[in-house]
Amino acid sequence: MNIREMRKSLGDTQSEFAARYNIPFRTVQNWETGVRQPPEYILDLLESRIREDLINHRTAVLPKYDPHKSDLPNRREYVGALSWLKSVSDSLDGNVVFALDEALMCEGRFGGRSDEYIVWAYGDNRLSEYNGIVLLGNHISPYCVREENGLRFTGFNRTLSDAFANESLLDMQGITEALSRYYYSNGESFNGITVDPKYQNRFERLANEAIDYYSN
Repeated sequence: MNIREMRKSLGDTQSEFAARYNIPFRTVQNWETGVRQPPEYILDLLESRIREDLINHRTAVLPKYDPHKSDLPNRREYVGALSWLKSVSDSLDGNVVFALDEALMCEGRFGGRSDEYIVWAYGDNRLSEYNGIVLLGNHISPYCVREENGLRFTGFNRTLSDAFANESLLDMQGITEALSRYYYSNGESFNGITVDPKYQNRFERLANEAIDYYSN
């Protein structure tokens, strides 16, 4: 792949791609326009990193309750989503990056459910010792991670990519609600959102559902 193909496979803008891999923005522009050519070892390194970022946000099955595993705090015992997530994060010694619905809760884009059990996350394999954890991957680029209120979570564009990668397992209500809030709080616009080109058609359908979400 050339640099443009690599960037497009992630659904990044040039500035996002530059920030993700700590490359000067002008350098990315020059590489894509052919003004300069990246060294072969840089191409190999980027391909390896991008392959990891693309594969590292998919899972296969939802976990079933296992009495031999430790339990996380019960969602029903907390008034708000943030207080519950803080308790979950504390139970995991803060070594967790919340993803999907939990990331949306961290951002205030989705209120969650009172009977929440599944916790989508990135982190080391130790997290799988807890009931309810769905581990999407061990590593995630720091440029895809935000931190607020003492919680770490995936940024909105990464959350969308994760959602489309795991759509067969995910209840998309949270994503639809969050996308609707984004649209109406952003001047009735989806500007700022980027998705992997292979998910573009699915995004456009979901965007139409999101526009109508609060009118139904």
